[in-house]
Amino acid sequence: MDMDMGMDMGSGTSSGASGHNMMAVFQNSMTTSLFSAAWTPHSTGAYAGTCIFLIVFSAILRGLLALRNWLEYRWIDAEMKRRYVVVAGRGTLAERVSNDSLAKPMVLSSSGVEENVMVVQKHGAEGRPFRLSVDPIRAVLDTVIAGVGYLLMLAVMTMNVGYFISVLGGVFIGSLICGRYATYFGH
Repeated sequence: MDMDMGMDMGSGTSSGASGHNMMAVFQNSMTTSLFSAAWTPHSTGAYAGTCIFLIVFSAILRGLLALRNWLEYRWIDAEMKRRYVVVAGRGTLAERVSNDSLAKPMVLSSSGVEENVMVVQKHGAEGRPFRLSVDPIRAVLDTVIAGVGYLLMLAVMTMNVGYFISVLGGVFIGSLICGRYATYFGH
């Protein structure tokens, strides 16, 4: 048995059965493959193009996160405005006007004089009901966000310092452009 093939736990490197060393340090090779062997830059221009792609891709991720938060806000706002209930035992506005001697003869509301509903603005921890107009869109958007995030993670895991800085630069630019929309305006 070859004793040189063993693992040295204290060195930060590991030797596999093939004898290749895997180091957990950044490298700056301009021929680092991205996502597949077919996407291997072979020139400085191709490497710069790959870095620009990663910047744009990271900014797109920040934009998708902002879009999701904006849509969630719209969906919750629409849902809260949609919750109407009939109030049991409470007379209509028309009955209250006719019984009140001090009321003016004409009272109009946004839904007319025969108003016997009120908007419920309860915000509980219970889940919202399934809505065919909202939940599939949310699921597709979450899937796209996860896919883009995982692809960016793979780019960073190449341990290429140019790719890493490009991803961070894209996050910065995306947050600069879309960050104000990514805050969640909860009810």
